Amino acid sequence: MTKQEKPENNLSTEEKFKAAARVVFTKKGYAATKTRDIAEEAGLNLALLNYYFRSKENLFEIVMQEKILLLFSLISPIVNDDSTSLEQKIDGISVRYIDMLLQNPDLPLFVLSEIKNNPERFGKNFQVDNIIMRSHFVKQIAERNKTINPVQLILSFIGMLVFPFIAKPVLQGSGVVTEEIFSQLMDERKQLTARWMKMMLD
Repeated sequence: MTKQEKPENNLSTEEKFKAAARVVFTKKGYAATKTRDIAEEAGLNLALLNYYFRSKENLFEIVMQEKILLLFSLISPIVNDDSTSLEQKIDGISVRYIDMLLQNPDLPLFVLSEIKNNPERFGKNFQVDNIIMRSHFVKQIAERNKTINPVQLILSFIGMLVFPFIAKPVLQGSGVVTEEIFSQLMDERKQLTARWMKMMLD
């Protein structure tokens, strides 16, 4: 297929493939996913996938980089802002992180799937040390409470924000929550998580 033969509505086609890839990679993991699986999920021709992305690895790298950029673009400005207090950072992260996950509910399972199946690849892309552990946020935590390792608090914070979205399929499948109830719980959790974090710091 030449460039002159490239199908119209290119962005829509690429986005369909990327959306399908996120679904399939999350369900099967990178190793077990075949390009044919992604094409079938997208409802498009396998030849088109190969034309746009050349390989499964290229498509995966694009999707993973988008996920990482989404995380970093949200967190980095908050944790490295030296003009805000520790409490303001906690409030900001709680609200914006949950809002982001409500808009991207597949993100936690996608990331967990990649960590499980290829921790080395994920570790290279997700530079926790540079982005978070050397941030102004962590320095403020260490100054506030010298008896607790900041890593412990970061792990607790992430867990409180992310785990409900991991548990969501189970909660919905068992009839405990509906989509509406879950959204309400997450709105409440923005304030609750911030409150719990501040209590742990005292």
